[in-house]
Amino acid sequence: MSFERRNVMSISLKPIGTVRTDASDDEVRGRAHDWESRIVIFPEYQQALDGLEGFSHILVLNYLHKLRPDQMGALKVKPRRLLKKGFTLDELPLVGVFAIDSPTRPNPIGLSLVRLLRINGGEVLVSGLDMFDGTPVLDIKPYRGNYRIDDYTLPEWYQKLRSKAGEDI
Repeated sequence: MSFERRNVMSISLKPIGTVRTDASDDEVRGRAHDWESRIVIFPEYQQALDGLEGFSHILVLNYLHKLRPDQMGALKVKPRRLLKKGFTLDELPLVGVFAIDSPTRPNPIGLSLVRLLRINGGEVLVSGLDMFDGTPVLDIKPYRGNYRIDDYTLPEWYQKLRSKAGEDI
């Protein structure tokens, strides 16, 4: 069955839980996310956690509920987080949102790879989560070894920025 744009009017998703963190919104917007956070799974979804314990990492999909109206729908942006690395706005290329890890998206969906610390009842304790307190969680998937890619390439514009920053950006 083909899902052409004209045939898909809307998609409705229900959160399976919510993020709880002591990190402030400004801390979450920063680069370091090594603190512990909890994903509180709603009771009706808790049995879906069976078998997840033992995976070292999980992928967490979420709804970016704190986006500003100007962050929704834009298709091209400058990677503004690099301003914190000393770049000027004029130095940053205007690229499509699919080419960067920006919260500005056609659909406000986020994805984070985090370390799974433990599961305590309906709470999933993780480290490395870059989500605000109260963020709706849409899904959790275990990280498996076959997701790893060792042979990859980066576009020239990205390599130039990376070289100038002197680190992985």
